[in-house]
Amino acid sequence: MSDPQDPAEAAAELERLAAEIARHDRLYHSDDAPEISDADYDALVRRNAALEAQFPHLVREDSPSRQVGAAPEGPLAKVAHALPMLSLDNAFADEEVGDFLGRVRRFLRLGEDEEVALTAEPKIDGLSCSLRYEKGVLVLAATRGDGSVGEDVTPNVRTIADIPRHLGGEAPGIFEIRGEVYMSKADFAALNERQAEAGGKIFANPRNAAAGSLRQKDPAITAARPLRFYAHGWGEASALPADTQLGVMRAIRGWGVPVSEDLERFTDLDGLLAFYRGIEAKRADLPFDIDGIVYKVDRLDWQSRLGQVARAPRWALAHKFPAERAETVLEAIDIQVGRTGKLTPVARLTPVGVGGVTVTNATLHNADEIARLGVRIGDRVLIQRAGDVIPQVLENLTPDAARPAYVFPDHCPECGSEAVREEGEVDIRCTGGLICPAQRVERLRHFVSRHALDIEGLGIVHIENFFRDGLLQSPADIFRLTRDQLLARERWAEVSAANLIAAIDAKRRPSLDRFLFALGIRHVGEVTARDLARRTRSWDNFRAMIEASLEVRRKMQPQEGEEERKFLQRRDKAVVAAIETPNIGPEVANALLDFFEEPHNREVLDDLRAAGVAPQDVVWETKASPVTGKTIVFTGSLETLSRDEAKAQAEKLGAKVAGSVSARTDLIVAGPGAGSKLKKAQELGVEVIDEAAWNALVAEAG
Repeated sequence: MSDPQDPAEAAAELERLAAEIARHDRLYHSDDAPEISDADYDALVRRNAALEAQFPHLVREDSPSRQVGAAPEGPLAKVAHALPMLSLDNAFADEEVGDFLGRVRRFLRLGEDEEVALTAEPKIDGLSCSLRYEKGVLVLAATRGDGSVGEDVTPNVRTIADIPRHLGGEAPGIFEIRGEVYMSKADFAALNERQAEAGGKIFANPRNAAAGSLRQKDPAITAARPLRFYAHGWGEASALPADTQLGVMRAIRGWGVPVSEDLERFTDLDGLLAFYRGIEAKRADLPFDIDGIVYKVDRLDWQSRLGQVARAPRWALAHKFPAERAETVLEAIDIQVGRTGKLTPVARLTPVGVGGVTVTNATLHNADEIARLGVRIGDRVLIQRAGDVIPQVLENLTPDAARPAYVFPDHCPECGSEAVREEGEVDIRCTGGLICPAQRVERLRHFVSRHALDIEGLGIVHIENFFRDGLLQSPADIFRLTRDQLLARERWAEVSAANLIAAIDAKRRPSLDRFLFALGIRHVGEVTARDLARRTRSWDNFRAMIEASLEVRRKMQPQEGEEERKFLQRRDKAVVAAIETPNIGPEVANALLDFFEEPHNREVLDDLRAAGVAPQDVVWETKASPVTGKTIVFTGSLETLSRDEAKAQAEKLGAKVAGSVSARTDLIVAGPGAGSKLKKAQELGVEVIDEAAWNALVAEAG
């Protein structure tokens, strides 16, 4: 995909990428049900990074470059990490490892001859977990979650034989050991055999099996699963047993916690790359899945100086392995309808072994990819297993064979609705929305999610069960659930039923921006929903604005001799002018109007109104303050409050929060890691304060 030169196009793509990557983060980290390979996910992340580098003023508050994992949404208790559990930046080529070493040297201002030692160890493909020991006793275990808040899995972790309840030796008073919970390949195969015999869930890979086994409400289920653990680092510590990465890891091993036998220390790039090649060569023979090598600066004082960016430390890097490949025959092409309506072609293959795993399915991505490859039923194809999730078809090895071309369907195989491709999009999507069985569960999950209506206790498991049993078919059905319906179901007690009904009742008057976001309108994220709510102030005003804009679009007709492209541009300009909301361009405007023009979507809204759901009018309470009427930009990392909280504080004080610095900016609040925005503010002479000064200003105004 070429880089857009138009900032509006870039902003739209960044919004799409933020939503898509967030969804895949949730599928991987929270649902243990990834839909794409690691390689495809990495490609999305790299595309996002490239756009942000080209358009730094368009970096979003919800940018994937600032996120780690996904916020936990399951039934387990939530726990805040004392120190964030960060992600790692990735490298895919030897040159990128050299670039990483160069960045370390430049940041630390080291000479070319000064030795930089790094540790190297295999990157286990498991579930990140933090173990907190106090006075040598295991008191808390938590998943990574979104890096700040994870799930409390202490009772489950205590069933894992690799993890000692008491540390041996002289451990510090407080020490958090961090590592990966995983399942060996042999144990994974045996577990799936038992699951198949019992009619239970078949896991896609060892990582999913480990994650699903650890994140259970019943520790007895976890105890029955063959989970293992490897430590690779630490979090909060009252003292450290050594001043190097290798020294601390050896101490952790001495306390009785497993550490990789392949952990080594190197002082040059050639040594690191030779280690990488050696582990790659024996990867298929290892008893567990790995997807790369992790390098870490060995000296802890240098790690401290290097610090971190938004989601990853500057002193560590994951060097990913390339995908593995094999040849086989394409036996059929099935169309799967995703939870967002995307029609994805899946290749059904003659079974073939790839990297120790038997592969029977592979993704074909979309209709354009099928056309590019020219694949047909019966063709011999080259596949690659990227990231140990679902493989992908790379090449048609028999393109000249006399076989009929594959015709991509133009109607949804699930509901029969028309399947269309939006202008500028590669994906073909079902237009059925909430009437399509494949999309309903995801739409319902989104409707009640944390940033939408935020209905406590109504998670994905309950939604799926209620949907399967016919209790939930549309958002309005949520508000028709009764206590008696819940009590009639297995495992529902009086208290839990009453709590859920109370939680639902509490959301019958959602804020307008949350309600708009909850509707799941394509391209309408949290920021856009907030902009629309501010613009219209009430649900009635919003609907009136939509109806007026629809009328503008309906009345637009091509002028005599006008090219279609020119007409569409003119129509889009008129629609954007009618909606008249900051940051909304043609793509979002047309998505809005398409949604409200669909009769079944109008029926859903009418049904919600009949069920007693009525969005609240927007009331912006502001206080007179030194920043009233001024434009503020927050940049860098905020340590005492979230970016959303800071933005809410500024708006309450009558200020406007902008995402980029310009001559109209009045104030910059800069935290650690502030970069180009801070530099530009200094060049423009904009006043700059730190987070402490901002907190003092808020306290004084409040």
